[in-house]
Amino acid sequence: MAHNLDEALTGISGILVTPYGADGNIAPQRLKPIIDRALGAGMHIPVVNGNTSEFYALTTDEACAMVKSVSEMINGRAPLLAGIGRGIRDACRLARESADAGASALMIHQPPDPFVAPRGTLDYLKAVSDASGGLPMMLYLRNDAIGIDAIKAMCDLPGVKGVKWATPNPLKLAAAIAACDPSIVWVCGLAEVWAPPLYAVGARGFTSGLINVWPERSVAIHAALDSGDYVKANELIKGMRAFEDIRAEELNGTNVTGVKAALQALGLDCGPTRPPSAWPLTEKQQATMLEFLKQSALM
Repeated sequence: MAHNLDEALTGISGILVTPYGADGNIAPQRLKPIIDRALGAGMHIPVVNGNTSEFYALTTDEACAMVKSVSEMINGRAPLLAGIGRGIRDACRLARESADAGASALMIHQPPDPFVAPRGTLDYLKAVSDASGGLPMMLYLRNDAIGIDAIKAMCDLPGVKGVKWATPNPLKLAAAIAACDPSIVWVCGLAEVWAPPLYAVGARGFTSGLINVWPERSVAIHAALDSGDYVKANELIKGMRAFEDIRAEELNGTNVTGVKAALQALGLDCGPTRPPSAWPLTEKQQATMLEFLKQSALM
């Protein structure tokens, strides 16, 4: 089935968790009911090997296995966005295997290497693009200190489709949008709570970890924003804010912990998180999470 990638990217990018079994190894099939519910609710584009997927806790072999398994579970029902990162050789291997698995586009994690030059990042992107056979690329920008000129240079590369903007800086986003080609797709990369202010300056669509737990709420928030109803969107966000507040604790070290704890409480056990992520939730965090799930009629 053919999909409109531009339209999907301005929808909800659902960042899927990576499930583990009792032996600590990846257990992809545990994702099937989560994917089925999210797609049934209207999620626009699933994302494998994102940060909420614990990308940096996975080996490259595991990341390759995850993109293959998730592509099979989606089975053409939606386009698949595959996260790519790490050292250049691992990134190129993952790009090749993601393309072979049927990914529609690549989400390029901003390199976390302590010595990253903007022009070196351009070489990195070119190599990844070549390895994938030219799949469209979404840049995942978590540090806007590289400056508007560097952001524009990356967006000017052939194959770059857009940017998932994951910094809480709407004014800099507005400057980047103004500087770049109008065809670039700008997406809120900070989930539902940051979508309204980033929408206000030109972003469309948002990433979501909530999609694993309560996809219907994510879809409702997107629909409200898409229609320009900020009052309704903010009211819907208020009702899921407790979930995101837990995920933001401990320097965001409970980001995935919160999602996996909620899934366990709902009978969709995807295992623990891997260190250095926090596991499990503290007693106080767990009580708040259970209260959120009950108040939201999820359990």
